[in-house]
Amino acid sequence: MNYESTRGESPRLGFDDVLLTGLAPDGGLYIPEHWPQFSAKEIARLPGLPYAELAARVMGPFVAGSAVEAEFDAVVAEAYSEFEHAAVVPLKQLEPSLWLMEQFHGPTLAFKDLALQLLGRLFDRVLKARGERVTVVGATSGDTGSAAIEACRDREQIDIFILHPKGRVSEVQRRQMTTVDARNVHNIAIEGSFDDCQDLVKAMFNDAAFRREMRLSAVNSINWARIMALIAYYFAAAVALGAPQRAVEVAVPTGNFGNVYAAYAARRMGLPIDGFVVGSNRNDILTRFFESGTMQIAEVEPSYSPSMDIQVSSNFERLLFDLFEGDGEQVKHTLTQFRKTGRFEVAANSLRQALALFAGHRLDDPETLAEIRRIHAETGELVDPHTAVGIAAARSRRGAAETPMIALATAHPAKFPDAVEEATGIRPALPERLADLFEKPERMESLSNDLDAVQAHIRAAVSEALPAG
Repeated sequence: MNYESTRGESPRLGFDDVLLTGLAPDGGLYIPEHWPQFSAKEIARLPGLPYAELAARVMGPFVAGSAVEAEFDAVVAEAYSEFEHAAVVPLKQLEPSLWLMEQFHGPTLAFKDLALQLLGRLFDRVLKARGERVTVVGATSGDTGSAAIEACRDREQIDIFILHPKGRVSEVQRRQMTTVDARNVHNIAIEGSFDDCQDLVKAMFNDAAFRREMRLSAVNSINWARIMALIAYYFAAAVALGAPQRAVEVAVPTGNFGNVYAAYAARRMGLPIDGFVVGSNRNDILTRFFESGTMQIAEVEPSYSPSMDIQVSSNFERLLFDLFEGDGEQVKHTLTQFRKTGRFEVAANSLRQALALFAGHRLDDPETLAEIRRIHAETGELVDPHTAVGIAAARSRRGAAETPMIALATAHPAKFPDAVEEATGIRPALPERLADLFEKPERMESLSNDLDAVQAHIRAAVSEALPAG
């Protein structure tokens, strides 16, 4: 399997190089040269398989030719052995035809574990096979950071630096990153928004000299392997609810578009998904796009669902590539102008193509609290703010009554206890294995939103960590 850049100016690469490279040299994102196809007969063989076995079968075509291909099934099994629920992503029925897929049973209580527990192990094996070491740099709006750190901690071939917006993640999210005591883990609190953090990471990757010097690699959802791992749980949920004989719909709370793009990718592979509902908070750039065909940056406003406090949805570029019929030059021109002006719009035919599958729905903070309260009163479930947005999006757009709608529970309610308590009067407790989280010392550096300062810090920390000679 080879991969191409959405901007069309970088050479095609195999899986191992795409894994380690992350962002393409031309600034684009890697996507498969062709989509593996699963027939109805092949999908019908998936129900009843253990999650790891199903996931390995779905992802297998993407790692063809890789250094890990021969042991891929074992690596996947090892990654999901860390999860506390036997089903890994269990389904709960909330209403007739409305199902909740719980994605928070991994080590850091968020859906990011489903990709990053696998990604860390893939990195380790490919790097050891090559005798190489990399510097992983990532930005987080809350959950990616802790999941990436947990996946990469203590791995000999990796130094990991995670940038988060200072004061704009929940205390649980921050402490899950900053209390990890590992020499190869480095946390940087940036004075700014998540978009500022993401821009710093992209700037470091676009600095060719720094990228080579530090052997930069990415674990954010710009890394194709992250998307690949998420595709699997859409297959698992859909076959549990009757696929391929019955189609499903999905509702995904998202800011960076990676999670819902993985559902779209599953559809491209043959999974019968009839539609996608994108749930947004007050930072509603995606919902506004699906309403108007115009993507326009606004000020990032802190919310009760901080992982979606985003105005530049990086993974949307992968969908844009399809809306532009694979024209990498048009993708590059559009997104270059977007960075200059903060705005772009697509032609009417492209918007129609998007709206045939996608819809958006937004909730502001008061509506989010009201939804958390309603869900608890009607079902007894405590949900975090992101999940509440997803459930509200699902209820707003349900299609045919016989088509199951799957809403994603992307984080454990205890990651956002203040919002849950404000809405319901109940403060959700952390699982016992994380009960001492607030007692551990924190380790992080605070830096200004300045590329030179961040690069200097990373360079110094990597130099200090390297063995002498």
